[in-house]
Amino acid sequence: MTPQVEKTTCLTSDSTVIHEALAAGEGVVRLAPCWVPRSFLMPGGRLKLDPRDLYILGGHRGGIDERWFSSTTKAANGPLTADDEGLSYIEFHGKKVLLKEAIETAGDLFLGSDVMQREGGWNLLCKFFDNLGPIPHHLHQTDEFAARVGQKGKPEAYYFPPQYNFKDNNFPYTFMGLDPGTTRDDVRRCLEKWDQGDNGILYHSKAYKLKPGSGWQIDPGILHAPGSLVTYEPQVNSDVFAMYQSLVEGRTVPWDLLVKDVPPEHHHDLDYLLDMLDWDANTDPEFGKHRLFEPTPVAPTGAMADFGYCEKWVVYTTPHYSAKELTVFPGRSVTITDAAAYGLILTQGHGAIGKHDVETPTLIRYGQMTKDELFVTADAAKNGVEITNRSDSEDLVLLKHFGPGNPNAPTSRPS
Repeated sequence: MTPQVEKTTCLTSDSTVIHEALAAGEGVVRLAPCWVPRSFLMPGGRLKLDPRDLYILGGHRGGIDERWFSSTTKAANGPLTADDEGLSYIEFHGKKVLLKEAIETAGDLFLGSDVMQREGGWNLLCKFFDNLGPIPHHLHQTDEFAARVGQKGKPEAYYFPPQYNFKDNNFPYTFMGLDPGTTRDDVRRCLEKWDQGDNGILYHSKAYKLKPGSGWQIDPGILHAPGSLVTYEPQVNSDVFAMYQSLVEGRTVPWDLLVKDVPPEHHHDLDYLLDMLDWDANTDPEFGKHRLFEPTPVAPTGAMADFGYCEKWVVYTTPHYSAKELTVFPGRSVTITDAAAYGLILTQGHGAIGKHDVETPTLIRYGQMTKDELFVTADAAKNGVEITNRSDSEDLVLLKHFGPGNPNAPTSRPS
């Protein structure tokens, strides 16, 4: 018998809760874990969700292999998707309100009036995804192609947090792009063989060994088949994709997942499907050189160490999003300022962030509240947030994800 789980619903729309949470946290609010299943993937079991709950939504929905952060984006998981699937909740003294609603009704307080005027909202989706094996070779549409189905394109970035990658799982490699010289006819033949088992598209691509503590930038139109490391993934808030691989680890990929975000009249138009690829980017002979990123310190490491911390940019160069990794050393306290609002997820240690106690959970039951995720408003970020590591032996480590237009984010890689 399939387990039944009640849909979570917004418990209150009272703006009083939003303002009380902001006031009590001095511009920092606590967020509840947001779990998302994927029916076509196998969960890797490293997101700290209790193993008993990996399939709590039912086998027909698939295992839970993603945790979304500071999300105002509903998951696109087909007709069975819950009304609030993929949406983050602010939690305050047992009351909950959607972050999406909070930003829609009090966006100036969360993001700043300048960002709301420019962007109209948060416009960021950030997640951990964790799979036992690889994801099928796929792309995310550009704005041009996504607009044809009423959505927007999606660039995305990857960072592999060491704290979650204590185990590589089955395939810690990612195929990216296409070999230089690959032609439209090569990929066309792969699509024509869709129902013949493995369509062979990976014969035209190169796999890169994934390294914890490094990352990648993947623009729209670029094929990629993410491997089995736990991946921290800031991206534009869109859930568009198109799968171009027909068989992965012996499991068939339905044609529906290739044309999920394609106008119906083009569902069997191979030229249209080939046009969605960015051919220059896919066949770049220096693909790795241009898209592999190592963290870069935000300031001289010696000076930061004197103050008890180290902070690095782990996602940068694109105007759409950026991310940092902050480490506060044992027994130290530091006040960090930022130029924009951000969400954060704790990956190691315990202590305090502003008025909030924080701790990295060991095991989480589905629906259980945790103390590892927060949202920091623009004013709080600019005024500075005090972060204290209460351990005398272990680092406190967190990841910070920023929406579009962070003025402090580097626009190029260090020379």
